[in-house]
Amino acid sequence: MDWGKKNRLSKIIKPKTGRTVMLAVDHGYFMGPTTGLEKFSDMVNPLIPYADTLMLTRGALRNYISPETEIPIVLRVSGGTSIIGKELLHEGIIASMKDAIRLNVAGVAFSILVGADFERDTILGFTQVVDEAEEYGIPVVAVTAVGKDMARDARYMSLASRMAAELGASIVKTYYVEGFEKVVDTCPVPIVIAGGKKIPEKEALEMAHNAIKAGAVGVDMGRNIFQSEDPVAMIRAVRAVVHKNATPDEAFAIFNEKKGKKK
Repeated sequence: MDWGKKNRLSKIIKPKTGRTVMLAVDHGYFMGPTTGLEKFSDMVNPLIPYADTLMLTRGALRNYISPETEIPIVLRVSGGTSIIGKELLHEGIIASMKDAIRLNVAGVAFSILVGADFERDTILGFTQVVDEAEEYGIPVVAVTAVGKDMARDARYMSLASRMAAELGASIVKTYYVEGFEKVVDTCPVPIVIAGGKKIPEKEALEMAHNAIKAGAVGVDMGRNIFQSEDPVAMIRAVRAVVHKNATPDEAFAIFNEKKGKKK
């Protein structure tokens, strides 16, 4: 691995702890102004000081985030379908590697849908992105997307995660499931968990804690932060779990302590 790629990876996964709190706010590329992100800047900017990496689209980056920001960027480069479309997540390439370089990103993210009728399309698109990213030393985050009819179990997540790694992913983003140790043990690259749909704060913190305990290097969480009753308090609690090994009870106490406070 060359110096540039190692350097970019160190901006995503912090060397001091070997972990990361990625803030996923890329939902607009297929969900539009989803709840919590209607006024993007108002929601996201207060969260940036507590995130290690910001994952979003090039349009959101250019329109909402200051170029003076120091937070590393993971750029969403797959898309092509909407939440109201007939083939959700049948994605192709939506941003070039040249544009990723212009935006000075630390990494790019692409979704694959293993097991869908169109899995070949997403996987070949992913490998094209890997080839292009490797030319410039840019890490690729493979997002193992899950269709509504697909099993969310360790067997499926292990299959999708291992495939992503063998096809060239530097990091895999997948869902936490029972038996997650198997997913981690059979994947040769770091794994972060997706937050998924909004669940109660205590449950989200328990999920993050269990994933870290099972070997995940962090979270790439969105709705469970920006749809929380207090997003800043929630990301601070998640950060305590990821970087300080806080228990769910300790993290939930941090959430309640920080709730309603500006700093």
